[in-house]
Amino acid sequence: MRTEQLFSAARIARMATADQSGRPHLVPVVFTLADDTVYTCVDDKPKRTKALRRLDNIEANSRITILVDHYEEDWENLWWVRVDGTAEILEKGGAESERALDALSEKYPQYALVRPPGPVIAVRNLRWHSWSGEGTASVNEELS
Repeated sequence: MRTEQLFSAARIARMATADQSGRPHLVPVVFTLADDTVYTCVDDKPKRTKALRRLDNIEANSRITILVDHYEEDWENLWWVRVDGTAEILEKGGAESERALDALSEKYPQYALVRPPGPVIAVRNLRWHSWSGEGTASVNEELS
């Protein structure tokens, strides 16, 4: 399976942002890959605050990393795919934001039932890196 397919098939990822001073922040996210852009969004799942650090960090520092991985006790089946890119917070109600929410709703039925309020985060200029214990993904594969 190709790197992009492994990534796209994953149900959850970890998204890392950093503030202006480089202090990291890591959160689990759901996502979709469409047209060489990774999309994720703020949804209605309970959160401690409405002022989300990931959004503040993206405003201050657009560099972002998203990681998906697979673990089994048989280490030959281990793999991970990491995407580095630049993030943008999309305008609520804009055409790209609505297309992204449609794509997320196709992948996650929960979003078809209750459309997320957003905002949507778009990650572009993707640089792909991957590894596997058995060669199911290419180490440091760079795609543009």
